[in-house]
Amino acid sequence: MVEQRFGEFVVVRRHGHVAELVLDRPKAMNAVSTEMARSIGAACAALGGDQGVGQGVRVAVLTSTHPRAFCVGADLKERNSLSDAELVRQRPTARVAYTGVLELPMPTIAAVHGFALGGGFELALACDLIVADRTAVVGLPEVSVGVIPGGGGTQLLPRRVGAARAAELIFTARRVEAPEARELGLVDQLVDEGADRDEALALAARIAANSPVGLRAAKRALRLGHGLDLRAGLEVEDAAWRSVAFSGDRAEGVAAFNEKRPPEWPGE
Repeated sequence: MVEQRFGEFVVVRRHGHVAELVLDRPKAMNAVSTEMARSIGAACAALGGDQGVGQGVRVAVLTSTHPRAFCVGADLKERNSLSDAELVRQRPTARVAYTGVLELPMPTIAAVHGFALGGGFELALACDLIVADRTAVVGLPEVSVGVIPGGGGTQLLPRRVGAARAAELIFTARRVEAPEARELGLVDQLVDEGADRDEALALAARIAANSPVGLRAAKRALRLGHGLDLRAGLEVEDAAWRSVAFSGDRAEGVAAFNEKRPPEWPGE
């Protein structure tokens, strides 16, 4: 297993074609400080590249080392020490962390246990899929401390659960436990306590068996087409299809199917 650390609080581990982006600030339950946000952004930039740690990555899984929390959101102790001017200067760094996860070109999965609140839940929402264990508690409580979800929550949550449901959850700032979270669609898969990481990595391995070119193009079509009218969405899909139709992966996939053998994806 190849491992690379980004600053003090983030580690990327390679499991073949799956990359595990590990939140590793256990003393603060992975509260996102300025330094941690900077590290998340750097790790995502590396994963999104075609060289180094990003080379050959087909799926990324976001995990946590803390036994009772995925991430409790922004580091409010640090925030309390910042002047208004410092908070303004810190904002772009915070945004880079959340957009870094959101804009990863490969499929992404969050493995959630314990608390995933505020910015922590927004990191999970930035992923394509969320696997949660039965200890998970999720929510966007920002209005209870005088702010709003600022890591994508006001935009990502309604795309998952609809505008009215998202409004209720954001306006009440309530925490949602795992069974209800699964029922409402806040998470996609509910697993036994302690099994979230293993299940997410297993799911990632199943996804990673498919064409890396196809996976990235499918994600691009899903993301860019969401919210468009049908005609415009179909144009997005057609552009994505054209980007893969003449690729080496497509030629290998068809050949492998006809020859009844596992494909060996060239990734181009």
